[in-house]
Amino acid sequence: MTRREVGLAFQGDKRPGDYARLAAMAEGYAADVFTIYGDLRYQPPLPGLLEAAAATSRIRLGPTCLNPFTMHPYEIAGQIAALDLAASGRAYLGLARGSWLESIGIEAERPVTYLAEASAVVARLIGGDRGGFEGEVFRLAPGVDLQYEPQRRRVPLLIGSWGPQTLALAGRVADEAKIGGSTNPDMVAVARRRIDAGITAPRSAEDVALVMGAVTVVDEDGAAARTLARREVAMYLDVVAELDPTYQVPDEILDAVRTHLRHGDTPAAGTEIPDEVLDRFAFAGTPDQVADQAGALFAAGADRVEFGTPHGATPQTGIDLLGTQVIPRLRS
Repeated sequence: MTRREVGLAFQGDKRPGDYARLAAMAEGYAADVFTIYGDLRYQPPLPGLLEAAAATSRIRLGPTCLNPFTMHPYEIAGQIAALDLAASGRAYLGLARGSWLESIGIEAERPVTYLAEASAVVARLIGGDRGGFEGEVFRLAPGVDLQYEPQRRRVPLLIGSWGPQTLALAGRVADEAKIGGSTNPDMVAVARRRIDAGITAPRSAEDVALVMGAVTVVDEDGAAARTLARREVAMYLDVVAELDPTYQVPDEILDAVRTHLRHGDTPAAGTEIPDEVLDRFAFAGTPDQVADQAGALFAAGADRVEFGTPHGATPQTGIDLLGTQVIPRLRS
């Protein structure tokens, strides 16, 4: 039996004050999680999450995701500890390899090692372990700690990935694993097997929740919603399309999308995405269509569905439709 949680995810492109308002809306509509992406070239998640913490009292908050290639685990620990204090113990930490790092000169090699060691360093710092850490890539000298008292001595961990080795790592150390950029129910069983491969006693499969999230556009005008979703999902399709072993996006479609993206023409890239592809990589359409997509993920075994930016023609209208028509249907 899945947990059937619902999250709302936002890009780091909002104005100061917007995240407080959006988080209050999410909480008012009984969403379980409010998250901000950590995508390259956008604002970092922490400022918006601190806004959200001040505007809410129940909903869980976290970045999806920070990465240890652009931020040292010591800094990650400090940021998540600060958020957990502001949120009175409602924070979680999302870690992932990160995308587009090559464009800023970072070769993100050995991602499993980086993520495993980063999660260990964060856990030691927040947990108050002053014994130091000697890894292959990260090191803490004995005695290094946080010079303040964290809200909690353990913050839940989410690892974002599609890959077998990283999902197995999630099975070993994480509370949640997220497949970002997929609405394909067939991917749920694949992800679950990859997570379970890393689980050893005393942990069990029930200890690691599976999150499926993607670009979302919901509108009473389903055709308009799908047109906007094509444009919004194009840059993510470039990254994740080849990661799904259950579905192959035709090469000619990917080539056309990537050509338009290289020329900075995202709307044209979106026009290359047919319905069959869109339905596997985005939530898009009327409230009933989006609820059907999310329901199929729950039926396949997902524990949480995360509706990602931009949500609708405007964030306000999209969240209103999700909150009044989609989330209630998923709860029933």
